[in-house]
Parts: sequence; structure tokens; C-alpha cells
Amino acid sequence: MMKLMLRRRQLLHLVASGVALASVPSIASAQAYPTRPITMVVPFAPGGPSDVIGRIFAERMRETLGQPIIVENAPGAGGSIGTGRVARAPGDGYTLVLGFWGTHVANGALYPLRYDLLDDFEPIALLVSNPSLILAKKAMPADDLKGLIAWLKANPDKASAGNGGVGTPPHVVAAFFQKVTDTRFQLVPYRGAGPALQDLVAGQTDLQFDYPVTSLPQVRAGTIKALAVTAKSRLRAAPDIPTVDEAGLPEFYFSTWYALWSSKGTPKDVISKLNAAAREAMGIQALRARLADLGVETPPVDQQTPEALDSLQKAEIEKWWPVIKAAGIQGQ
Repeated sequence: MMKLMLRRRQLLHLVASGVALASVPSIASAQAYPTRPITMVVPFAPGGPSDVIGRIFAERMRETLGQPIIVENAPGAGGSIGTGRVARAPGDGYTLVLGFWGTHVANGALYPLRYDLLDDFEPIALLVSNPSLILAKKAMPADDLKGLIAWLKANPDKASAGNGGVGTPPHVVAAFFQKVTDTRFQLVPYRGAGPALQDLVAGQTDLQFDYPVTSLPQVRAGTIKALAVTAKSRLRAAPDIPTVDEAGLPEFYFSTWYALWSSKGTPKDVISKLNAAAREAMGIQALRARLADLGVETPPVDQQTPEALDSLQKAEIEKWWPVIKAAGIQGQ
């Protein structure tokens, strides 16, 4: 009997030792991360806002993590092709996606995705936010937002608003503007925000909801009018443009924010290292100033955690999916 008990104890000891030894490589891996280059997938073509922001952060986070962060552009289907690639990647922290409001909120209402926006990713950090500017052509009779709304109501279906494509943030916010203000105007999709802005400058369209990074140079040149910014506070890069609250459309807030996610199952220790690298980058004044010049701003410290990004994404999905579906907007 004693020999049997002894053998059982020896067996249990061996099993326990085996389990402990088996866990050593994964612990060591998490502690050593990263040991090789990291890929940051930008699901859009080079040169756009996502690409610019992704490369700025990749450059700075590389210094903290001690490994290169290789930016790979994978455009198509509103960003869902590149985003889907990351959803299918191993959960090891070596494949990230620089996503934004469109890829991780709107696309769920626009496309029949083969991945789940919430369940197939691990949030890392919110990086920057980018409110929209409510713009009008130079010849628009209205010089402020209240005047624009009054003019649109007096001229239903006569105005047009360009946007960078079906389902893009400028398209969605324009549809939301119509609903909130009870106005009607044509929504004209273009193949990109640049061509849409060119037609606004030329007076071919009447208004536009656009990113500051692309439209501020034209505003400063006096070729178009900026009537309001869709945020609670004025832009540091353009402090003379009033907020929607100040301009007479209270709480008409909209922000195109950008963030980092990893594949599902990425260890928490790895997420913490990536989050720390992103937060360190956001704390550098020179980087913040560089982003501010582009019309985007980093979030407050309490909004830089993975948990804060998760909460933001869920709240935005709850708010905007009904708006997109009610407007009948579908991805192309």
C-alpha cells in the first residue's frame, strides 16, 4: 500500500513538473517580446490619413520596442481586406492593424464581414481623433452654420455634398446631418476625398464634411468656407473655426478616430508592452505637435488604455449602426 501511494506521489510530481516546464516557454516568450519585426497592417493605400498616422507611430514605437515595425498597405473593400487579414493572423502580437472608425465601427453595418469586429481582435490603444469640418463652397450665400441650415431648408434637394466614397465617414456624417437638421440635399460619392474636395473648391458641389488634414490648407487659402468643427472644443490647428455647439447645432459630435488592435488571443503581457509603447509615443511633445499640424489630436491619458478603446468601440457601434442602416448606406 505504501509503495502504491509513493508511486502515485511520484507520478503526480512528474505531471506537475511537466506542466510547469511546458508553461516556461510561453512565459519566457511573453517576457522577451518582441524578438523579431512586427507587421502593422494599414488597410488602405499609401499616402492617406491611416497610412500617415500609422507610419508616424510605427517609427516611434520601434524605438521603445527595440524591433522594426513594418507598415504593410493592404487596401480594398473599405479596409475590410487588410483588417480581415489581421483577424486571421496568429494571436502573438506580431501582426497589428492600424484601424479607424470606418474599419472597426461602420464596416460592420456596411459589409457582410467574415470576422467579428469585437470578438476577433484585442484592443491595444486609441491613438488620435480627427473631427470633421463642415465646409461650404466660397460662393455659398451662408457664412455660418445657422445660415447654411436655413438656406438648405429653403432650397430642398438643390444642394449637393461630395464625399470620399459610399460608407466613408464623410458620407455617414452627411446623412446624419440631414436627419438631425431635417434638410435634404444630394450625397455625391467620389473615388476619394481629394477629388471631392477639388469639386467643392471649384464650386461644382455646395458643401462637404471633411477631414481637417485634407481640407485645412484650402480653408487657410480662402478657397472654401469652414463653418464649424464637429467636436466639443476647437481645433488647435484652426482655433478660429467655431465648434458645432458655438455655431448653433449643439452636440453634433463626430470624430474619425484611429487605433491599434492585435489578433484575438494575444497575451495580456504583450498587449501591455504594445500599449506602453503607444502611450510613450503619445507623450512626446514633438510627435503631438506633428499630429496637431495634421488636424488630429491624441486622447487624454485616461482614454489611452485597451479597456477605454474597447468601451469606445462598443459605444460607437451602438450609436452609428442604426444611423447607417436607417440611411440605407451599403458598402460597394
